Amino acid sequence: MKKYLQALSISFLLVGFILPSCKKDSNTPTPKTKTTLISQSSWKFSSATAGGVDVSGSLQNCQKDNILTFNAGGTGTLDEGPTKCNSGDPQVGAFTWNFQNSETILFVSATIFTGGSSTFNIVSLTETQLVVSFEYTPSSGPTVIVIATFVH
Repeated sequence: MKKYLQALSISFLLVGFILPSCKKDSNTPTPKTKTTLISQSSWKFSSATAGGVDVSGSLQNCQKDNILTFNAGGTGTLDEGPTKCNSGDPQVGAFTWNFQNSETILFVSATIFTGGSSTFNIVSLTETQLVVSFEYTPSSGPTVIVIATFVH
């Protein structure tokens, strides 16, 4: 009987040490990198504000229908969409891009908005939405900060 109790005690001890080490792995997915988020699909203009006022209507339709594609290797394309601002422009133009300042700034070598900057502060970047702020210098008047939203 004594051997039986010893074997039972050892069994309980082993179970006590083995079961906790058999925890299920966490199913928490690894967050996607900003490069993955920006390059997983093309982006189209959704809206723009300046000083809290919607300025989307101030943009020409030929700018609002452009399609931006960022490739993971730091290249991209700007497709003029159904309407071009200048009929002589190519339908698709190439650009380079990169993240700067710990991925808080997006630099794009092409002009996305006439009068706009090529450096964009990333306000937010999710799987479905890219929100950036940038300086816009109109043909007359002071430079303003514009917040533009792009969606897939």
